[in-house]
Amino acid sequence: MADILPQLMARSGYSRVLAQDELQEAWQRAAGKLQTQCRAGTIRNGVLEVVARNSAVVQELAFQKRQILKSLSQQLENLKIKDLRFTVGPVD
Repeated sequence: MADILPQLMARSGYSRVLAQDELQEAWQRAAGKLQTQCRAGTIRNGVLEVVARNSAVVQELAFQKRQILKSLSQQLENLKIKDLRFTVGPVD
């Protein structure tokens, strides 16, 4: 059973859902007061795409980029996020 359960979770996508939930929670802590204005997207090659409500939020995130990266790397050591890419789009 111990060998089958991880395989079943991987096939069903459950572990991916857990990882995405963990990423969203870490993002909310790292983004602080901006958390309602943006959301974490996908990670590709160590770069986390962040979707922001408008360009003003993108600019504020850019100012805080180094601090946010540090917070994320401390919270999510296993994901190895090395950069952030900001885009404007729907947050909800």
